[in-house]
Amino acid sequence: MDKIIVQKYGGSSVSSTEKIKLIANKLIQRKKTSPKIVVVVSAMGDTTDDFISMAKDITKSPDKRELDVLMSTGEMISASLLAISLKSLGCESISYNAYQLNIQTSGIHGKSLIDDIDVSKINESLDDGEIVIVTGFQGLNDEGDITTLGRGGSDTSAVALAVKLKGSCEIYTDVDGIYFTDPRKYGEAKKLKEIEYEEMLELASLGAQVMHSRSIELAQKYDVELYVGLSCSDIQGTYIKGSKDMKLEDKVITGLATCDDDAAITIVDIETKSVSPLFENIAVDGVSVDMISQTAPFNNKVNVSFTIPKEDLQQCRGIVKNYVREENIVVDEEITKFSLVGLGMKNTSGVASKVFKIFSENNINIKLITTSEIRITCAINSSCKEVAIKAIAKEFNV
Repeated sequence: MDKIIVQKYGGSSVSSTEKIKLIANKLIQRKKTSPKIVVVVSAMGDTTDDFISMAKDITKSPDKRELDVLMSTGEMISASLLAISLKSLGCESISYNAYQLNIQTSGIHGKSLIDDIDVSKINESLDDGEIVIVTGFQGLNDEGDITTLGRGGSDTSAVALAVKLKGSCEIYTDVDGIYFTDPRKYGEAKKLKEIEYEEMLELASLGAQVMHSRSIELAQKYDVELYVGLSCSDIQGTYIKGSKDMKLEDKVITGLATCDDDAAITIVDIETKSVSPLFENIAVDGVSVDMISQTAPFNNKVNVSFTIPKEDLQQCRGIVKNYVREENIVVDEEITKFSLVGLGMKNTSGVASKVFKIFSENNINIKLITTSEIRITCAINSSCKEVAIKAIAKEFNV
Protein backbone atom coordinates (compact mmCIF):
# COMPACT_ATOMS: atom_id res chain seq x y z
CA MET A 1 0.00 0.00 0.00
CA ASP A 2 1.38 3.39 -1.04
CA LYS A 3 2.18 5.75 1.82
CA ILE A 4 0.33 9.05 1.65
CA ILE A 5 2.46 12.18 1.35
CA VAL A 6 1.05 15.39 2.81
CA GLN A 7 2.74 18.52 1.48
CA LYS A 8 2.15 22.07 2.67
CA TYR A 9 2.99 25.20 0.70
CA GLY A 10 3.18 28.54 2.50
CA GLY A 11 1.95 31.89 1.29
CA SER A 12 5.24 32.91 -0.31
CA SER A 13 5.31 29.63 -2.26
CA VAL A 14 1.89 30.30 -3.83
CA SER A 15 2.19 34.08 -4.09
CA SER A 16 1.71 34.16 -7.88
CA THR A 17 0.16 32.06 -10.63
CA GLU A 18 3.66 31.42 -11.98
CA LYS A 19 4.72 29.87 -8.68
CA ILE A 20 1.52 27.84 -8.55
CA LYS A 21 2.32 26.47 -12.02
CA LEU A 22 5.81 25.49 -10.84
CA ILE A 23 4.32 23.61 -7.89
CA ALA A 24 1.87 21.85 -10.19
CA ASN A 25 4.70 20.60 -12.42
CA LYS A 26 6.69 19.48 -9.36
CA LEU A 27 3.67 17.56 -8.04
CA ILE A 28 3.18 15.77 -11.35
CA GLN A 29 6.80 14.59 -11.24
CA ARG A 30 6.46 13.51 -7.60
CA LYS A 31 3.29 11.56 -8.34
CA LYS A 32 5.32 9.17 -10.49
CA THR A 33 7.06 7.83 -7.35
CA SER A 34 4.44 8.77 -4.72
CA PRO A 35 0.97 8.14 -6.21
CA LYS A 36 -0.98 9.43 -3.22
CA ILE A 37 -0.39 13.13 -2.53
CA VAL A 38 -2.40 15.57 -0.43
CA VAL A 39 -1.46 19.24 -0.64
CA VAL A 40 -2.32 21.89 1.96
CA VAL A 41 -2.07 25.49 0.79
CA SER A 42 -1.91 28.86 2.52
CA ALA A 43 -3.36 32.07 1.09
CA MET A 44 -1.38 33.72 -1.70
CA GLY A 45 1.45 35.98 -0.49
CA ASP A 46 0.22 38.71 1.84
CA THR A 47 -3.47 38.04 1.18
CA THR A 48 -4.32 37.36 4.83
CA ASP A 49 -2.60 40.56 5.97
CA ASP A 50 -4.40 42.48 3.22
CA PHE A 51 -7.76 41.12 4.36
CA ILE A 52 -7.07 42.13 7.97
CA SER A 53 -6.02 45.60 6.79
CA MET A 54 -9.22 45.99 4.79
CA ALA A 55 -11.35 44.97 7.76
CA LYS A 56 -9.52 47.42 10.01
CA ASP A 57 -10.06 50.18 7.45
CA ILE A 58 -13.73 49.75 8.27
CA THR A 59 -13.38 49.38 12.05
CA LYS A 60 -10.49 49.04 14.50
CA SER A 61 -12.28 46.07 16.13
CA PRO A 62 -13.82 43.95 13.35
CA ASP A 63 -16.25 41.24 14.43
CA LYS A 64 -14.16 38.09 14.93
CA ARG A 65 -16.68 35.71 13.37
CA GLU A 66 -16.91 37.77 10.19
CA LEU A 67 -13.13 38.28 10.13
CA ASP A 68 -12.70 34.50 10.10
CA VAL A 69 -15.13 34.22 7.18
CA LEU A 70 -13.15 36.86 5.30
CA MET A 71 -9.71 35.36 5.98
CA SER A 72 -10.76 31.80 5.08
CA THR A 73 -11.38 32.82 1.46
CA GLY A 74 -7.64 33.29 0.83
CA GLU A 75 -6.88 29.58 1.09
CA MET A 76 -9.87 28.72 -1.12
CA ILE A 77 -8.41 30.85 -3.90
CA SER A 78 -4.99 29.14 -3.64
CA ALA A 79 -6.51 25.65 -3.55
CA SER A 80 -8.74 26.18 -6.58
CA LEU A 81 -5.95 27.78 -8.62
CA LEU A 82 -3.58 24.87 -7.91
CA ALA A 83 -6.28 22.33 -8.84
CA ILE A 84 -6.99 24.28 -12.05
CA SER A 85 -3.27 24.32 -12.86
CA LEU A 86 -2.90 20.57 -12.34
CA LYS A 87 -5.96 19.79 -14.46
CA SER A 88 -4.69 22.05 -17.26
CA LEU A 89 -1.58 19.86 -17.35
CA GLY A 90 -3.62 16.68 -17.64
CA CYS A 91 -3.35 15.63 -13.99
CA GLU A 92 -6.53 14.74 -12.13
CA SER A 93 -6.98 16.94 -9.07
CA ILE A 94 -9.68 18.18 -6.71
CA SER A 95 -9.79 20.91 -4.06
CA TYR A 96 -11.65 20.72 -0.74
CA ASN A 97 -12.38 23.37 1.87
CA ALA A 98 -13.27 23.08 5.57
CA TYR A 99 -17.00 22.71 4.89
CA GLN A 100 -16.52 19.86 2.45
CA LEU A 101 -14.20 17.89 4.76
CA ASN A 102 -15.93 18.79 8.04
CA ILE A 103 -12.69 19.92 9.68
CA GLN A 104 -14.03 20.19 13.24
CA THR A 105 -12.59 22.91 15.47
CA SER A 106 -13.17 24.34 18.92
CA GLY A 107 -12.03 27.45 20.78
CA ILE A 108 -12.33 31.12 19.97
CA HIS A 109 -12.44 32.70 16.52
CA GLY A 110 -9.00 33.43 15.13
CA LYS A 111 -7.27 30.94 17.43
CA SER A 112 -9.23 27.70 17.01
CA LEU A 113 -7.94 24.16 17.58
CA ILE A 114 -8.52 21.17 15.31
CA ASP A 115 -10.57 18.41 16.98
CA ASP A 116 -11.08 16.03 14.05
CA ILE A 117 -11.06 15.74 10.25
CA ASP A 118 -13.28 13.52 8.12
CA VAL A 119 -10.80 12.08 5.61
CA SER A 120 -13.26 9.78 3.77
CA LYS A 121 -13.56 12.11 0.78
CA ILE A 122 -9.79 12.51 0.63
CA ASN A 123 -9.25 8.74 0.59
CA GLU A 124 -11.89 8.29 -2.12
CA SER A 125 -10.25 10.95 -4.27
CA LEU A 126 -6.77 9.45 -3.73
CA ASP A 127 -8.09 6.03 -4.73
CA ASP A 128 -9.43 7.65 -7.90
CA GLY A 129 -5.90 8.82 -8.72
CA GLU A 130 -6.45 12.49 -7.93
CA ILE A 131 -4.05 14.85 -6.21
CA VAL A 132 -6.07 16.32 -3.36
CA ILE A 133 -5.72 20.01 -2.50
CA VAL A 134 -6.96 21.11 0.95
CA THR A 135 -7.38 24.62 2.31
CA GLY A 136 -5.20 25.13 5.36
CA PHE A 137 -5.76 27.44 8.32
CA GLN A 138 -9.51 26.83 8.64
CA GLY A 139 -12.21 24.64 10.14
CA LEU A 140 -15.81 24.58 11.44
CA ASN A 141 -16.98 24.95 15.02
CA ASP A 142 -20.00 23.30 16.68
CA GLU A 143 -22.28 26.09 15.43
CA GLY A 144 -21.20 25.43 11.86
CA ASP A 145 -19.34 28.75 11.67
CA ILE A 146 -16.06 28.88 9.84
CA THR A 147 -13.04 29.46 12.10
CA THR A 148 -9.35 30.07 11.54
CA LEU A 149 -6.44 28.53 13.41
CA GLY A 150 -4.23 31.57 13.94
CA ARG A 151 -0.85 32.41 12.45
CA GLY A 152 0.85 29.42 10.85
CA GLY A 153 -2.36 27.42 11.07
CA SER A 154 -1.77 25.78 7.69
CA ASP A 155 1.20 23.93 9.23
CA THR A 156 -1.16 22.54 11.85
CA SER A 157 -3.69 21.58 9.16
CA ALA A 158 -1.00 19.65 7.27
CA VAL A 159 0.26 17.75 10.31
CA ALA A 160 -3.30 16.95 11.43
CA LEU A 161 -4.01 15.49 7.99
CA ALA A 162 -0.79 13.45 8.10
CA VAL A 163 -1.91 12.05 11.47
CA LYS A 164 -5.38 11.11 10.20
CA LEU A 165 -4.05 9.67 6.93
CA LYS A 166 -1.09 7.92 8.61
CA GLY A 167 1.26 9.64 6.18
CA SER A 168 4.43 11.71 6.26
CA CYS A 169 4.46 15.50 6.18
CA GLU A 170 6.58 17.88 4.11
CA ILE A 171 6.51 21.62 4.73
CA TYR A 172 7.63 23.76 1.79
CA THR A 173 8.37 27.42 2.27
CA ASP A 174 10.70 30.21 1.13
CA VAL A 175 13.71 28.95 3.12
CA ASP A 176 15.76 25.83 2.40
CA GLY A 177 15.60 24.35 5.88
CA ILE A 178 16.01 25.22 9.54
CA TYR A 179 19.10 27.17 10.59
CA PHE A 180 20.78 27.73 13.95
CA THR A 181 19.18 31.16 13.79
CA ASP A 182 17.45 33.25 11.12
CA PRO A 183 20.09 33.72 8.37
CA ARG A 184 18.55 37.11 7.59
CA LYS A 185 19.62 38.22 11.06
CA TYR A 186 22.98 36.39 11.06
CA GLY A 187 24.46 35.62 7.65
CA GLU A 188 26.86 32.94 8.92
CA ALA A 189 24.16 30.78 10.53
CA LYS A 190 24.53 27.07 9.76
CA LYS A 191 21.71 24.91 8.42
CA LEU A 192 20.66 21.90 10.52
CA LYS A 193 20.32 18.48 8.85
CA GLU A 194 17.97 17.38 11.60
CA ILE A 195 16.49 18.66 14.82
CA GLU A 196 14.58 16.96 17.62
CA TYR A 197 10.87 17.69 18.22
CA GLU A 198 11.44 19.18 21.66
CA GLU A 199 14.11 21.57 20.41
CA MET A 200 12.04 22.63 17.42
CA LEU A 201 8.97 23.09 19.59
CA GLU A 202 10.87 25.47 21.84
CA LEU A 203 12.31 27.42 18.90
CA ALA A 204 8.93 27.65 17.14
CA SER A 205 7.16 28.88 20.27
CA LEU A 206 9.92 31.42 20.85
CA GLY A 207 9.78 33.18 17.51
CA ALA A 208 11.48 30.96 14.90
CA GLN A 209 8.98 31.54 12.10
CA VAL A 210 9.76 28.54 9.89
CA MET A 211 7.29 26.30 11.71
CA HIS A 212 4.18 26.81 13.81
CA SER A 213 4.57 25.53 17.38
CA ARG A 214 1.20 23.77 17.50
CA SER A 215 2.12 21.76 14.41
CA ILE A 216 5.35 20.57 16.05
CA GLU A 217 3.48 19.61 19.20
CA LEU A 218 1.01 17.58 17.15
CA ALA A 219 3.79 15.88 15.16
CA GLN A 220 5.61 14.96 18.36
CA LYS A 221 2.46 13.57 19.99
CA TYR A 222 1.75 11.25 17.05
CA ASP A 223 5.37 10.71 15.95
CA VAL A 224 4.94 12.20 12.47
CA GLU A 225 8.33 12.89 10.89
CA LEU A 226 8.46 16.35 9.32
CA TYR A 227 10.60 17.65 6.50
CA VAL A 228 11.11 21.38 5.93
CA GLY A 229 12.49 22.50 2.59
CA LEU A 230 12.51 25.10 -0.16
CA SER A 231 9.60 25.06 -2.61
CA CYS A 232 10.40 23.66 -6.07
CA SER A 233 14.05 23.00 -5.24
CA ASP A 234 16.32 19.96 -4.86
CA ILE A 235 18.37 21.59 -2.07
CA GLN A 236 18.38 19.32 0.98
CA GLY A 237 16.21 20.62 3.81
CA THR A 238 15.87 19.68 7.50
CA TYR A 239 14.15 16.72 9.18
CA ILE A 240 12.29 17.14 12.46
CA LYS A 241 11.93 13.87 14.36
CA GLY A 242 12.21 12.04 17.66
CA SER A 243 15.57 11.70 19.43
CA LYS A 244 15.48 7.91 19.02
CA ASP A 245 15.78 8.39 15.25
CA MET A 246 18.60 10.92 15.41
CA LYS A 247 22.35 10.78 15.44
CA LEU A 248 22.81 12.93 18.50
CA GLU A 249 25.91 15.10 18.35
CA ASP A 250 27.71 16.54 21.32
CA LYS A 251 26.38 20.07 20.93
CA VAL A 252 25.08 22.21 23.75
CA ILE A 253 23.11 24.76 21.72
CA THR A 254 21.02 23.72 18.72
CA GLY A 255 19.25 26.96 17.92
CA LEU A 256 18.72 30.61 18.72
CA ALA A 257 15.40 32.39 18.27
CA THR A 258 14.51 36.04 18.58
CA CYS A 259 11.05 37.59 18.65
CA ASP A 260 10.11 41.26 18.42
CA ASP A 261 6.34 40.67 18.55
CA ASP A 262 5.89 40.89 22.32
CA ALA A 263 5.51 43.73 24.79
CA ALA A 264 6.27 43.70 28.49
CA ILE A 265 3.77 44.93 31.06
CA THR A 266 4.92 45.78 34.58
CA ILE A 267 2.28 46.30 37.28
CA VAL A 268 3.50 48.21 40.32
CA ASP A 269 2.01 47.59 43.78
CA ILE A 270 -0.76 45.17 42.90
CA GLU A 271 -2.39 43.45 45.85
CA THR A 272 -1.14 39.88 46.27
CA LYS A 273 -4.66 38.49 46.32
CA SER A 274 -5.41 40.14 42.94
CA VAL A 275 -2.62 38.42 40.99
CA SER A 276 -4.45 35.12 40.50
CA PRO A 277 -7.78 36.60 39.29
CA LEU A 278 -5.86 39.00 37.02
CA PHE A 279 -4.16 36.16 35.14
CA GLU A 280 -7.40 34.15 35.11
CA ASN A 281 -9.19 37.03 33.36
CA ILE A 282 -6.31 37.46 30.91
CA ALA A 283 -6.54 33.74 30.06
CA VAL A 284 -10.33 33.86 29.65
CA ASP A 285 -9.87 36.61 27.07
CA GLY A 286 -7.52 34.36 25.09
CA VAL A 287 -4.38 36.43 25.67
CA SER A 288 -1.22 34.31 25.85
CA VAL A 289 1.15 35.26 28.67
CA ASP A 290 4.76 34.14 28.38
CA MET A 291 7.53 35.39 30.66
CA ILE A 292 6.45 36.23 34.21
CA SER A 293 8.44 37.79 37.05
CA GLN A 294 7.14 38.71 40.51
CA THR A 295 8.80 40.42 43.45
CA ALA A 296 8.50 39.18 47.03
CA PRO A 297 5.36 40.45 48.85
CA PHE A 298 5.70 43.67 50.88
CA ASN A 299 2.68 44.99 52.80
CA ASN A 300 0.57 42.46 50.86
CA LYS A 301 1.60 44.03 47.54
CA VAL A 302 3.94 42.89 44.75
CA ASN A 303 5.30 44.07 41.41
CA VAL A 304 4.52 41.76 38.49
CA SER A 305 6.05 41.82 35.01
CA PHE A 306 5.01 39.64 32.08
CA THR A 307 5.11 39.54 28.28
CA ILE A 308 2.20 39.24 25.85
CA PRO A 309 1.82 39.59 22.06
CA LYS A 310 1.78 43.25 21.03
CA GLU A 311 -1.46 42.66 19.14
CA ASP A 312 -3.17 41.88 22.47
CA LEU A 313 -1.72 44.88 24.30
CA GLN A 314 -4.79 47.13 24.22
CA GLN A 315 -7.07 44.28 25.27
CA CYS A 316 -4.78 43.21 28.11
CA ARG A 317 -4.24 46.75 29.33
CA GLY A 318 -8.00 47.11 29.67
CA ILE A 319 -8.07 44.07 31.96
CA VAL A 320 -5.16 45.28 34.09
CA LYS A 321 -6.92 48.64 34.69
CA ASN A 322 -9.51 46.76 36.74
CA TYR A 323 -6.85 45.97 39.36
CA VAL A 324 -4.53 48.99 39.55
CA ARG A 325 -4.51 52.66 38.60
CA GLU A 326 -3.19 53.81 35.22
CA GLU A 327 0.01 55.22 36.72
CA ASN A 328 0.84 51.77 38.14
CA ILE A 329 1.01 50.23 34.66
CA VAL A 330 4.30 50.41 32.75
CA VAL A 331 4.41 49.15 29.14
CA ASP A 332 7.64 48.40 27.26
CA GLU A 333 7.19 47.67 23.55
CA GLU A 334 10.90 47.90 22.70
CA ILE A 335 11.85 44.38 23.79
CA THR A 336 13.22 41.33 22.01
CA LYS A 337 12.80 37.84 23.39
CA PHE A 338 16.21 36.22 22.94
CA SER A 339 16.24 32.43 23.40
CA LEU A 340 18.87 29.70 23.33
CA VAL A 341 17.69 26.10 22.90
CA GLY A 342 19.51 22.78 23.04
CA LEU A 343 19.05 19.28 24.48
CA GLY A 344 22.73 19.43 25.46
CA MET A 345 21.88 21.93 28.20
CA LYS A 346 20.41 19.09 30.25
CA ASN A 347 23.84 17.66 30.94
CA THR A 348 26.07 20.72 30.58
CA SER A 349 26.71 23.19 33.36
CA GLY A 350 27.71 26.82 32.98
CA VAL A 351 25.62 27.73 29.94
CA ALA A 352 23.66 30.43 31.78
CA SER A 353 26.83 31.93 33.27
CA LYS A 354 28.36 32.17 29.78
CA VAL A 355 25.27 33.99 28.51
CA PHE A 356 25.30 36.43 31.44
CA LYS A 357 29.01 37.10 30.90
CA ILE A 358 28.54 37.77 27.17
CA PHE A 359 25.65 40.13 27.80
CA SER A 360 27.60 41.95 30.52
CA GLU A 361 30.65 42.37 28.27
CA ASN A 362 28.42 43.87 25.57
CA ASN A 363 26.45 46.15 27.93
CA ILE A 364 23.19 44.27 27.30
CA ASN A 365 20.69 44.51 30.14
CA ILE A 366 18.38 41.57 30.89
CA LYS A 367 14.85 42.78 31.71
CA LEU A 368 13.21 39.38 32.27
CA ILE A 369 14.50 35.81 32.19
CA THR A 370 12.94 32.34 32.17
CA THR A 371 14.61 28.93 31.84
CA SER A 372 13.80 25.27 31.34
CA GLU A 373 15.94 22.16 31.05
CA ILE A 374 16.71 22.94 27.41
CA ARG A 375 16.08 26.68 27.12
CA ILE A 376 17.21 30.09 28.34
CA THR A 377 15.05 33.07 27.35
CA CYS A 378 15.91 36.69 28.12
CA ALA A 379 14.00 39.86 27.34
CA ILE A 380 16.49 42.49 26.17
CA ASN A 381 16.34 45.88 24.47
CA SER A 382 15.48 45.46 20.78
CA SER A 383 18.40 47.72 19.88
CA CYS A 384 20.82 45.12 21.32
CA LYS A 385 19.53 42.17 19.27
CA GLU A 386 22.14 42.08 16.49
CA VAL A 387 25.08 42.45 18.90
CA ALA A 388 23.65 39.65 21.08
CA ILE A 389 23.18 37.24 18.16
CA LYS A 390 26.74 37.71 16.86
CA ALA A 391 28.31 37.41 20.31
CA ILE A 392 26.39 34.25 21.24
CA ALA A 393 27.01 32.58 17.85
CA LYS A 394 30.74 33.24 18.17
CA GLU A 395 30.93 31.95 21.74
CA PHE A 396 29.11 28.68 20.98
CA ASN A 397 30.71 28.20 17.54
CA VAL A 398 27.43 27.95 15.65
